[in-house]
Amino acid sequence: MGKGQRPRRFLTGRFMSTMLIPPGQWAQQEFGFAKLGDSRRNKRLVKIASHLAAHPGGTLPQAFEEWAQLKGAYRFFAGGAVTFPGVVTPHLERTRQRCREPGEYLLIEDTTILDYSRHLASEGLGVIGDGRGRGFELHSALAVRIESWTLEHRPEGVVVGLFDQRCGRPQPVKAGESRAQRLSRPRKSQRWAAAIGKVGGPPSGSRWIYVADRESDFYEPLQRCQQRGVDFVIRSFQERRLADKKGHLREELEGEAVLAQSTVAVRTRAGQPARNALVELRSVRVDLDGPWRPGGWQLPLKGVGAVEVREINAPKSVKEPLHWMLLTSLPCATAAQVQRVLGCYQARWWIEEYHKALKSGVGVEESQLEGADRLEGLIGILAVVAVRLLGAKLLARSRPQSFEAASSLGSEALELLEKKFGKPPDGWSNRNLIRAVARLGGFIGRNSDGEPGWLTIWRGWQRLMWMAEGLDTFNQI
Repeated sequence: MGKGQRPRRFLTGRFMSTMLIPPGQWAQQEFGFAKLGDSRRNKRLVKIASHLAAHPGGTLPQAFEEWAQLKGAYRFFAGGAVTFPGVVTPHLERTRQRCREPGEYLLIEDTTILDYSRHLASEGLGVIGDGRGRGFELHSALAVRIESWTLEHRPEGVVVGLFDQRCGRPQPVKAGESRAQRLSRPRKSQRWAAAIGKVGGPPSGSRWIYVADRESDFYEPLQRCQQRGVDFVIRSFQERRLADKKGHLREELEGEAVLAQSTVAVRTRAGQPARNALVELRSVRVDLDGPWRPGGWQLPLKGVGAVEVREINAPKSVKEPLHWMLLTSLPCATAAQVQRVLGCYQARWWIEEYHKALKSGVGVEESQLEGADRLEGLIGILAVVAVRLLGAKLLARSRPQSFEAASSLGSEALELLEKKFGKPPDGWSNRNLIRAVARLGGFIGRNSDGEPGWLTIWRGWQRLMWMAEGLDTFNQI
């Protein structure tokens, strides 16, 4: 492969992203059919979402310069009729419908904490962290359509949207709670893959792959996926008994031959720098014993694949070499198959990027609204705005040489970028545009800098919007 040449990819089809259409049109599509009990509330919701999409920052005063509009936004959230489910449900329904189109989709699930401990005036918040923090738990399933696979069996894709999302207020466990009481109340384990159990599986021609970390290593998510015809890649946390013979899963894998070697990008940890870990991959397919639940023992999980990912030749400075166990329904008998299973799990970085877009991109933790009910309504809007930002950023990775971003941004904004940085020799491709926006936010853009992060993209986007508005105001004088 020549210097500077991109690796060839195996394409699986094209999917038109709507993330970069104008904010007003985008907001109408995402929120126009919300069920808030009054058409006037819907219009206000669309208007607020449009402003927040154009001026991401998390606070209403940043999005509304005019006092009358800001006051209207405050009244909107204070009315009591705006709920988190009411705001996000239209987006969830649109995402689920689009995932029924032919193609291959990753449904990546994870939880993040929204911390409002510094907002002393906010009431009704949940208990987070060590019990002294206050805020919410946001549980999300992000849908990504796979557009291609690299030669290293890594997926590249475009963001479809949120397949599921729930905003909760955690409460401390009551002192003296019995085991029977604990088992009778709703448990956190029940939320994993809950949307799959609710909406069913994919139609013919569409493939869904559920991806989650070890927090979802329970019987129920695996069972729901198997029952609904949804594939899965879940990092295992528990030691599991075999159903058809004595022993445990990890023991069964020890005697298997190495199928392939691969590399895993390991992020910076406490006291350890980032590195590329060389790993060996082994696999086996087994039946796993079912656990006990109230009502009796559960049926075995048949034909579950297990892929062991074990680091070799780790640097001496590494205290814990990488060691994963991935449970999967995907084929895992050959070198290429186990590498693809690993590639699916590594795609978890998409939801981690979503969480960054939510916190660093749209500033979801910055709002000073008083009252958990009001905050939940705003969180619902910003959660969907973060999907828009994430989709725009990832187009620069999945379709770097395409031009969707430029065609939707508008001629005035492009002219401002050209006056500031000049027109790129190869035009305003998605990658060139995102990097130029980030440069307005402080990104230097050297070859050694990599791709821009959320803070510089957000700052650059805000500055570009201010410049465009200033130019429009000047032209009207």
